[in-house]
Amino acid sequence: MDNYWLERTDLLIGSKNLQKLKQSHVLVAGLGGVGSWCAEMLARAGVGELTLLDGDVVTPSNRNRQLPALKSTEGIAKTEVMAARIKDINPDIVLHTLNQFHTGEDFKTLLCQPFDYVVDAIDSLHPKVCLIVTAIQKQHRLISSMGAGGKIHPENIQIVDISRSYHCKLARMVRKRLSKFNIKKGFNVVFSPEPVPKSAVISTQSERNKKSTVGTISYMPAIFGLMAASKVIRDLIENNHKNLKPKSQLHNHFPDLH
Repeated sequence: MDNYWLERTDLLIGSKNLQKLKQSHVLVAGLGGVGSWCAEMLARAGVGELTLLDGDVVTPSNRNRQLPALKSTEGIAKTEVMAARIKDINPDIVLHTLNQFHTGEDFKTLLCQPFDYVVDAIDSLHPKVCLIVTAIQKQHRLISSMGAGGKIHPENIQIVDISRSYHCKLARMVRKRLSKFNIKKGFNVVFSPEPVPKSAVISTQSERNKKSTVGTISYMPAIFGLMAASKVIRDLIENNHKNLKPKSQLHNHFPDLH
């Protein structure tokens, strides 16, 4: 592998930590405004294996905030666009793409894999909670993105335990559902307590049974994704407790992207 492109990362974190990233496998669930940026930052940092999960295609309304969204990529699966970008960044990365929407039962199978970290960037409540619950049950390290919509002040964004999130509607709904599973703490979230103006929210039932659509600005979801990536990377190099596994364990489930 030609490591020249990672020389500045090596200079900052050192060869030992760079090797930890190369030996790590991260699942990014959701490749929208948060997850797409997170996935690319993980790849650019040198994470050696990624599984990307999303069932959507690029639409015109994605272009104001989502990394894969261009006029030229409309109608193409987000997993396909992101896979091409990431392979162009690091041709040696081990990459698995799952172009589908997942339910609770699906996550039970998916999360049997020995991921070193799970990133939840899903924006629909039910699958989001299913992923969180299953990841915790399977003892995966996890970071979850709360609501970036309706907010414009990045200085308010925080990374905290879910129990310490506040003034975020999505976080409140997630906490309420998790309480049914007796989960009240134990994983980090990226959130902002910034109030969402009522004028930024409209009612809708058109997109995967979502009850509302919230206005967004270009940089906020991206910053959520970058902060999630930063937490994953820092945790992996500070305490890489699960990896050094045979890659063959995964290939029967997810074929490599060539």
